[in-house]
Order: sequence, then C-alpha cells, then structure tokens
Amino acid sequence: MIIRAAQERDLTSILAIYNEAVANTTATYDYEPNTLDHRLNWYQEHLRLKLPIFVAEELTGQITGWSSLSRYHDRPGFCYTVESSVYVEANYRGQGIGSRLVLPLIEAAKSLQLHAIIAAIDATNNVSIQLHERLDFKKVAYFPQVGFKFGRWLDLVYLQLLLQENSPSPPESL
Repeated sequence: MIIRAAQERDLTSILAIYNEAVANTTATYDYEPNTLDHRLNWYQEHLRLKLPIFVAEELTGQITGWSSLSRYHDRPGFCYTVESSVYVEANYRGQGIGSRLVLPLIEAAKSLQLHAIIAAIDATNNVSIQLHERLDFKKVAYFPQVGFKFGRWLDLVYLQLLLQENSPSPPESL
C-alpha cells in the first residue's frame, strides 16, 4: 500500500468511502450522501488553497482510505489552524491505514507553516481518538449533545496538535 496525494481520478473512491460513513457511522454528522459534483468542488477548493488530500492505495489500485486538511474557519485570524479528516473504507478499518493517512497531514501542515491541527471526533469513536492521541494530539474540548444522528444525541471531542508550540507569532511568509 502507498500513501500519495489524491488526484481528480480518485474522487469516486473518496466519495464512496465518505458516503458509506454517512450512511453507517457517526464519523460524520452528515445525513445525506455527497454528490460527485460536491466532491469535485471540494477537491478544487483544496487545490486552490494548497491544502493536501491524501489517499491510501493498494497495489491493485484500490483506494482504501483518504485524509485531508481543511480550513478550520473562514475568518483570517484562523488561517494558521486547519481541521483534519480521515476516512477508511469499511473492510479495511483496524489495519493501521488511518495512522498512515494522518502522518502526511502533519508533515504537510508543518511544511505549510501552520500552527495547529484540530480533529473533531465523535466521542464514541475510541479508535479514532486513540489514533490521534498516539500521534500526540491532545484532548482540548468536549461538547456534550451537539450532534444528532441515528435518533440520538452525540457528543463531540476536539483534539489538537500544536505544530509550533509556544511560537511568539505566525511565520512572516504567510
């Protein structure tokens, strides 16, 4: 398996993995599947903002997972903080693919001179929480009952990785 930058041709696989999570998990609080047009716009926006998207690809060419960094908020004061997303195809979960997809996000964020990565994770998703904690993300917030899906209220956990802890100011190049 290789981890590589996503290409437009990967969008149907990315879409299928995400839509399975929409239908069957609380990894996302979306209710409705995304469309290919939505994913294409998402991909183009990431390219425009120079924010990475990675895929895990089997030697057979099958995409088994994806990860991305996205803007945390649109306001300028948040421009040094990003939110990470990681999704693994259902049949491949529990095989370490998630960790392999988060590591290049961290390296990309460092090379972009970003300051912090936020991971917003459903509080019952212990596997994802533990994965992020193994990679030095720290729990920084717990939001009870802020989501609703599958007929129940959902709690959300924020984990954060500071890339330039205690830096006095943002890099001048940004």
